[in-house]
Amino acid sequence: MVVLYVVIALVVVGLLTGVHWYVWRRLVRDTTARGGWARRTGTAAAFALPLISVGALIAGRAGAPFPLQRALAWPGYLWLALLLYLTLALLVGEAVRPLLGAWLRRNESADVRSTGGPGAPAGAPERAADADAALPTAFADAGGGGAPAPAAVGTGGREGAAAEGGAGSAAGDGLGAAVVSEAEALADGAVEAPAGVAGPAVAGAVKVAEGDATKPTAQLTAQVAAEAARSGAAAPVDAASVGPGVAASVGSVDAASAGPGDVASAGPVDAAPAAPVASRRLFVARAVAVGATAVAAGTVGYGTYTVLRGPRVKRITVPLAKLPRRAHGFRIAVVSDIHLGPILGRDHTRRVVEAVNRTNADLVAVVGDLVDGSVADLGPAAEPLRGLRARHGSYFVTGNHEYYSGAAEWVDHVRELGLRPLENERTELPGFDLAGVNDVAGESEGHGPDFGKALGDRDRSRASVLLAHQPVVIHDAVKAGVDLQLSGHTHGGQLWPGTYVAELANPTAAGLERYGDTQLYVTRGAGAWGPPVRVGAPPDVTVVELASTRA
Repeated sequence: MVVLYVVIALVVVGLLTGVHWYVWRRLVRDTTARGGWARRTGTAAAFALPLISVGALIAGRAGAPFPLQRALAWPGYLWLALLLYLTLALLVGEAVRPLLGAWLRRNESADVRSTGGPGAPAGAPERAADADAALPTAFADAGGGGAPAPAAVGTGGREGAAAEGGAGSAAGDGLGAAVVSEAEALADGAVEAPAGVAGPAVAGAVKVAEGDATKPTAQLTAQVAAEAARSGAAAPVDAASVGPGVAASVGSVDAASAGPGDVASAGPVDAAPAAPVASRRLFVARAVAVGATAVAAGTVGYGTYTVLRGPRVKRITVPLAKLPRRAHGFRIAVVSDIHLGPILGRDHTRRVVEAVNRTNADLVAVVGDLVDGSVADLGPAAEPLRGLRARHGSYFVTGNHEYYSGAAEWVDHVRELGLRPLENERTELPGFDLAGVNDVAGESEGHGPDFGKALGDRDRSRASVLLAHQPVVIHDAVKAGVDLQLSGHTHGGQLWPGTYVAELANPTAAGLERYGDTQLYVTRGAGAWGPPVRVGAPPDVTVVELASTRA
């Protein structure tokens, strides 16, 4: 058994570690800069918050001072609730990410088509046209086979450099010759260099061109770009600064057209498109993180408000075949899982008592899990229970949490507060028998449920109502001939999607169901355990009205 507990503990720790890593990755690593204050703060929180949560879970049972329990409980338990909904929201975000990315890419493509290129400045086409007009006519004809080098450009004896390979070479590599021709023209001053093009860079480009004008265009232009970069030229070169010819030659160099050496020499000519991609990814990551955080925080905030405002009254009618006419309409206010503790205290008890008293019930049944702590710490928080009012009194049975908190002391204390504990015993009321059994958690202390003691010698012709904290004892109730069992314990799941877990773990998670001749009603409870949050399972006080089928 010990080995099983250790394995379960390791699985839980591993799962929580993986969940925290996932949340940190999506909320912190993917959205912040390495070494920045936001990254450091988020990482510190990713370590601190789970430690606080563990402290909140174990502080009570470890006997920590009550003020320390309260200090740990609020942040520790709220983080567990927030972690649940952050994880769920981020998982939904995984499906949103590709859709948002595709939408951004379509918008960028539309911008490119409308502006002539990504990031093209306003007026770029006009400046490019002006620059082309200032260049020699021969440069514009570089794409035509065999066009001679421009004779009007004074190059200091370098006129033939671009056309040295003859007509055939010019036809095969006219664009390369155009690059050289324009570079020479800019270097010698025959054509005024547009703004942003440095003179030393152009001179360096001419030197490269002189070295080997017969190189393939891609290699030649790559070297031109590299020389420009070494000379301190502004980059990237675009049509607005040197004309479309050079921009087309230099800007389009990639690994497919130039050799490895040439690409290495030219530098990161293809790096420009990476910036929009990185920017798009960062935008998507931050959008999903902000959306997930907003949804999770809103959900937890509303769930906390749902608990702190107090339970709402719910009413149901349960027909009982054995109930006499004189007991028709008898109303029982069922309260469960108040869970007084380091978070829910005296004010919470007062809200519950006020809700119960507004129902004007004939009887009050508190069906377990009243507290999460000792009488010494929580006795003052339970004090408002003295104010419960009902014509036939208030009754109490233990829940599993009483056995974690000193059940014997609490049984004595609730008796002092005016409630009558039913410890495997029964009392006769007008029209039916009311019985109560201890919770199954009491078996570890030798005080578990005893149906024989509570119901064994009763008159079975009378209707019977059983108070039992956990719904799982319904099958014992059926065997004992109980007509109606009133239970709590499940909280209705408390936090969606925990509602589905509660349905799997209990015969009935919430509401009224029939098992043979016995009906079972399970209330969602008036408080909350752990996080003071309820989502999809609002707290309630249920007024069960008994109806006679003979009426």
